[in-house]
Amino acid sequence: MNRSDFTFATVPTQATAATASNMSAARPALPAGFSAGTSAGAGFSAAFRQVQGDVANFIDNGGGSFTGQSDGTLTADGAALRARLAASAPDSSGVIDGDMANSGIDGDLQQQFLASIRPYAEEAGRKLGVSPDLVAAHAALESGWGQRPLRNGTADSNNLFGIKAGGSWQGDVAANVTTEYEHGAALKKVEKFRSYPDQASAFRDYATLLADNPRYRNALNTGADAHAFATGLAKGGYATDPAYAQKLSKLAARVASGSVPVK
Repeated sequence: MNRSDFTFATVPTQATAATASNMSAARPALPAGFSAGTSAGAGFSAAFRQVQGDVANFIDNGGGSFTGQSDGTLTADGAALRARLAASAPDSSGVIDGDMANSGIDGDLQQQFLASIRPYAEEAGRKLGVSPDLVAAHAALESGWGQRPLRNGTADSNNLFGIKAGGSWQGDVAANVTTEYEHGAALKKVEKFRSYPDQASAFRDYATLLADNPRYRNALNTGADAHAFATGLAKGGYATDPAYAQKLSKLAARVASGSVPVK
């Protein structure tokens, strides 16, 4: 989930601009035979400096997205570096990553999850003017049917909706790795999420967030219309995934129709 109405404080690494400067200062010498005076040496030197710049820029940005060229795009080497870093980052987040709702969660677990949250989904649905099936589907999508919860240390944060902890949040916080989309690219980031004492608190906070924020007004009072609900959330900026509305509306329609388990 990525909303501009929150303060997104990515947990910083200890690498700073000073670190990048140290990298430049400690730049290793080029191998013999690759002097800048030769065409081969010039090409190698330019590529070497570009990769260095990409790495330094990456560190300057605290491990977030980075660019390596003046027009804001990644060089081929930089893109490869980012892909390697993203692939190596563990994803402990419950936030949707790809199509988590269709990730092989056992059908019995899906049914148990829906039954366990039904009272909370009904309460939230009444406040939002939407079917409890839509609320339940949203929780299933964001938490992988409750099987991939956001963690607060070793404890479950009970954050089933991937709600981030903005500057106004006064409760506990859980830092987790999540997937965000920037300019169409999926990036791994560490973000701070709200942590709740129980699931009931999570559902009430979720309902309050949507009801009180005008960004999500188009999702309210949509009844059992899964497409309208999902589109309203996506247009309000609930998530950065460009396919979020499609994923949520498809899952919500299946939950509402009783087509669970979802294969």
